[in-house]
Amino acid sequence: MIGAFGPAAEDAAGLRPVYGRAPVPYSFRTLSAETALMTVTFADVEAAARLLEGAVSPSPMLAAPKLSALTGADVRVKYENFHVTNAFKERGAVSKLSRLTPGERARGVIAMSAGNHAQAVAYHATRLGIPSTIVMPDTTPHVKVAATRGFGAEVVLDGETVAEAQVRASAIALERGLTFVHPYDDPYVIAGQGSIAMEMLAADPDLDCLVVPIGGGGLISGMAIAAKAIKPEIEVIGVEAALYPAMWNALRGEELPVGGPTLAEGIAVKNVGVLTREIVARLVDDIVLVSEAELERAVNAYLIHQKTLAEGAGAAGLAALFAQPARFAGRKVGLVLCGGNIDPRILASIMVRELERDQKILAFRMTIADRPGMLGLISGKLGELGANIIEVHHQRQFLDVPAKGATLDVTVETRDHAHAEAILAAFREIGLPCRRLDSGAGG
Repeated sequence: MIGAFGPAAEDAAGLRPVYGRAPVPYSFRTLSAETALMTVTFADVEAAARLLEGAVSPSPMLAAPKLSALTGADVRVKYENFHVTNAFKERGAVSKLSRLTPGERARGVIAMSAGNHAQAVAYHATRLGIPSTIVMPDTTPHVKVAATRGFGAEVVLDGETVAEAQVRASAIALERGLTFVHPYDDPYVIAGQGSIAMEMLAADPDLDCLVVPIGGGGLISGMAIAAKAIKPEIEVIGVEAALYPAMWNALRGEELPVGGPTLAEGIAVKNVGVLTREIVARLVDDIVLVSEAELERAVNAYLIHQKTLAEGAGAAGLAALFAQPARFAGRKVGLVLCGGNIDPRILASIMVRELERDQKILAFRMTIADRPGMLGLISGKLGELGANIIEVHHQRQFLDVPAKGATLDVTVETRDHAHAEAILAAFREIGLPCRRLDSGAGG
């Protein structure tokens, strides 16, 4: 039992609790701060951890010397992308599903999600013999829909957003008598996620700080409950994408804009949970907002230096170290790589953009005389300078180019910033000044 509630309990108004067979969508209910804070305890996290035995294997936490060198912190990474569905969500799903009554198991469960929660519920519900229905927005990438179906769930596509999908999911739950498995605002789910902090502090009790991504707040709520119980002096820092500062706004009473295309779609939440908001307010020390450029750099750093895949949300903790290096310098920091489900095309784009940011790819434009031999002269010079040509675009039609001239856009591979500057200087010396082109990857 979690706090004062069990799966068959009723609240003061005679309604079943919202994390069981919800009479209304969970996020539409209001709980008092006192109730929320009493709902999940460290004992509940310990109980959830026992339920995970044999169902979700503990993930490794390893030192990351290369990331330590990049950030100035003593970095330890918890690899939650090693699970079957490549994300931490399996912990909360198992904790919730394992608590269902026989009747609830027979009727089945329902969830709304566009990603990792959907796959976690589908996989473990099927493993436990529980029918599952997942409502996903119409805009969900086909690969995620196919993966969720592949784990055995019935998938219903409805709405443009997860919020709209939740409305449909709640309606189906009422119609069929299904148990609603909320992705974050559920005490059993929160308790399950807290097992991550238990494992991290068991592996390294000397951690000074945990840096944890925040979407709806389930992950950081569970981890903060466990971490503060085990080691009260430990600092717990949350991380949100700067485009989605929902928890920041909720706790600080601010109205920063929320919305926009973000690499960290897994934590792109406009409304935080009722339970999670109260827990975060009590136990989380601070929140860091990170830019899209910092998220991209973190995803790339995990791939290049740790040889592992991190989705945008999964890399948010490392992005916070890039955003505020002085804050974490010299401290032993535990990062949660909470998910590795990233679109390969997005990953490829990030890698190229990071090469451009590091000036290992240089794009420049020059105006040349439109006569034979010019391309040979330029390519020969680049060869002498040790630059590898990636792309050349020759254009005669621009009105700002002389009638007997042409514009040449060149993209080359370089070793570093100094090499790029040497290339530009060399062309200036032979009377071919170049203008560096903005690739749009700056930041």
